[in-house]
Amino acid sequence: MNVKLWTIAPIMIGILALTGCQTADFSKQTTQTINMPTVCVNLDSDGDGVFDELDQCPNTPENVVVEQRGCPITMGPDMSLKMEYRAFFTKGSSELSLKYQDELDKVGEIMNTHNTATMRIEGGISENEIDDGDSIAKSNTLAKNRALMVKNYLLLKHGIEPSRLTTLNCETRAPIAPNDTEEGRTVNRRVYGVVTKPEEQEGNDYPSNLKAGICVEF
Repeated sequence: MNVKLWTIAPIMIGILALTGCQTADFSKQTTQTINMPTVCVNLDSDGDGVFDELDQCPNTPENVVVEQRGCPITMGPDMSLKMEYRAFFTKGSSELSLKYQDELDKVGEIMNTHNTATMRIEGGISENEIDDGDSIAKSNTLAKNRALMVKNYLLLKHGIEPSRLTTLNCETRAPIAPNDTEEGRTVNRRVYGVVTKPEEQEGNDYPSNLKAGICVEF
């Protein structure tokens, strides 16, 4: 029986198409490990400004002033008061960063709670601020400006009476670290303050820099 060519052609085309298909070989594929970024979230569950991992007094009530460990500052009328404050500045600047403004707010709250407390504020500079020709540092005003920045913040935002705030110009005469390293110079560009009650200042060694004539009141 003769089979016409036009009936065979589709069959042959189908056979050729099937023989052209091959199974994919996955044996040579390699796996790739993708390092996903790790996101660390610092939690402050009680909202007191101290992260949970550092907070030694969790569940602090709202609007309670705490110290650096996250514990409330609870000082009765018969208890002593000493609260220290530190702020550091960029080279040639007297601008108070937001971080140190937040810490200064706590100082203002304490001083308003203890309305007889006073604060001494030391302003300092690093040696290279003078050595590098900073005109404000050379004119003996940069350390003053830093101390005044802290004083004026307490005056304007917290209404602290000027008579309760004493400013001291220490310039480069009272470094807390060597000036021969950048780390040391960074911490010497500072304001250091301490809050105490007037009756507790008698016989107190602070500020030793003032007693030694190192820092000058202005």
